[in-house]
Amino acid sequence: MTKLKGILLTEGMHGMISQVEGLAKALDLDFTHHKVELNSFWKLFPPKLTPVAQSVFKKINLNEFDVIISCGRKSVIPSIYLKKNSKKNIVNIHIQDPKVSLDNFNFIIAPEHDGLEGSNVILSKGAIHYLTKNEIEDNKNYLKDQLTENKEYFSLILGGPTKHYEYSLENIKNILEKFKKLLITNNLQGIVIPSMRTPKEIISFTKEFLGNENLVIEKVDKKAYLSALGLAKFISVTCDSISMISEAALTGKPLYIAEIPTKKNDYRFKKFRDLFNKLNITKNLNEKLETWHYESLNETIRIAEEIKKKIN
Repeated sequence: MTKLKGILLTEGMHGMISQVEGLAKALDLDFTHHKVELNSFWKLFPPKLTPVAQSVFKKINLNEFDVIISCGRKSVIPSIYLKKNSKKNIVNIHIQDPKVSLDNFNFIIAPEHDGLEGSNVILSKGAIHYLTKNEIEDNKNYLKDQLTENKEYFSLILGGPTKHYEYSLENIKNILEKFKKLLITNNLQGIVIPSMRTPKEIISFTKEFLGNENLVIEKVDKKAYLSALGLAKFISVTCDSISMISEAALTGKPLYIAEIPTKKNDYRFKKFRDLFNKLNITKNLNEKLETWHYESLNETIRIAEEIKKKIN
């Protein structure tokens, strides 16, 4: 049977790519990814004040397609335009609140903590993503030859500065002090994985602070990320990344949130963390480590199955 063809529209950030690709894979689409760029004038306007017109965005070169999956503010208008101007019966799916009439889309995928409601809205616990258990298992040993044998590992996943959280040396040092103390107390080896948003000076500082007895990956490396999730007995993720916390929850392993003081109201992030805490998925990183169990969270597969049923 021929696969449906999909086009993915994002602004190119990791969290967005992870969500659209994850859903496309779960829907078994033959897909291509397109980075959306708005023409300079329209960058200043929110989608609700923007016309549905080709003049708004730089032309996207496309072959035939059946499904559009978009994520992020800039992709809202291109998704609506491409659906509207196609001669086929296109299904368009938007991830996150599009801030325009929900009727412009067949499906909206939104996290519970956003509080979005509508007949075509499917709610997710946290963010959907592109990681799978098989992929983690297949790459589990990628870092093995850089680590001490017969040790257990504690992986720390670093995000980066946002309008809500500042990655100052003081803030990161507070996290690393807790992390290092837990490594020593529990005879663990640390693995630190940066993201595309992690400042270079923070990576250098982390490497110096933790010393050669721990492994700090200095460049973005997806295989290293998957390996760190696969090898870890415990995982900690900084509080700024809903996407990476959701990805880590796929493992079913004890998951700690490394808190950073907020510099702006982080209500949405707090609602998300409260939900994961109530689901017994996460605890805050503190002075001790515990082992607990929860059902591995795989919202991408669940939501894809729901969409398939409704399309059929």
